[in-house]
Amino acid sequence: MRQSRPYTFDRVVRILATLAMIAGAIWLINVLANVLLPFSLACLIAYILEPIVCFVQKITRLKGRILPILITLAVVTAVLIGIGYLVVPSSVNELKQLEAMIKSDPGDKGGLSFLPDDVIRTITDYLSSLNLTQMLEDSRLRMLLTTGGSFLSAVVDFLLHTLEWLLTFIYVIFILLDYEHLMKGFRLLVPPKYRKVAYKVGDDIKDSMNRYFRGQALIALCAAVFYCIGFSIVGIPMALVLGIMTGVLYLIPYFQYVTLIPVALVCFISSMAGEASFWPELGKCLIVYAVTQSICDYVLTPKIMGKTMGLNPAIILLSLSVWGTLLGLIGMIIALPLTTLLLSYYQQYVINRSDVPQDEKDQTVDTLNDITNAGKP
Repeated sequence: MRQSRPYTFDRVVRILATLAMIAGAIWLINVLANVLLPFSLACLIAYILEPIVCFVQKITRLKGRILPILITLAVVTAVLIGIGYLVVPSSVNELKQLEAMIKSDPGDKGGLSFLPDDVIRTITDYLSSLNLTQMLEDSRLRMLLTTGGSFLSAVVDFLLHTLEWLLTFIYVIFILLDYEHLMKGFRLLVPPKYRKVAYKVGDDIKDSMNRYFRGQALIALCAAVFYCIGFSIVGIPMALVLGIMTGVLYLIPYFQYVTLIPVALVCFISSMAGEASFWPELGKCLIVYAVTQSICDYVLTPKIMGKTMGLNPAIILLSLSVWGTLLGLIGMIIALPLTTLLLSYYQQYVINRSDVPQDEKDQTVDTLNDITNAGKP
């Protein structure tokens, strides 16, 4: 049996020194947060673009990476500009139509007979007082003027933010140029005696994240297209915006249903303007949700994601709550792969130990299988 080491004066000093170094590192990161943010964002962008750069380099058969990197950045920028050119003008027009509906006098209750006339009139007066397009156009300028304290400080703040974005772009290029060497350098920072365990955990996390993000991003893209098409067929205002919003939230399990609130609100405004009846319009939107979710959950997810990320819905909600509390929005996005990985490690290193009886192993494995398999379609 392994005996614990005694707490000698030398060991206590080393522990205190280690704690002091960790506290100092945390303090330094907090102080340098504004400087490290562009570099961290550049690392994330480089991690996302690295497979595309490798693909372009393989197609062009170039030994150097600078030209494939420039081609990748140019293509990605052109795609983003094209999406913005197609989506933004249509969204602005739909926003103006929604504002016109808000300011129009309701002809009839449009399926809102369950609400009293005073309630409808109060809601209509409040919505009519809103100027959505003016708020959208003036929000940036107002933020600059109010937070900066003066026009000069606002201009300086704008230039600093522009410099941060330019610095991020430069970071991305240099990180992609030496991506493999940088990754090897980070691995060498691990002390030799911990490298075997650290490398295995790092590789497992990398593989799990790669499978999850690529599959989930593809499913979210398909979901956004389906929702945009469905909402456009239904004919509700802001169809593209609501469809893209629902697709983006699809990256977080069950969060796409949050968009039921703005969808119901848009149906409510449309019904008050006399454009359509509330319940039939909302019913059509619910059909869009049902059809899209059925396609994504029972057709796309098994084909793309396979069975690697299937979890019980209760475990999914618990993992979202825990990781969301610890790491915020990023934690909610990475909750499923990390939870699956932890369950796998628990089964491998805790349950399958040699000192655990076989019947206890079988019983615990069956329980873990129930947890992971219950959420699979």
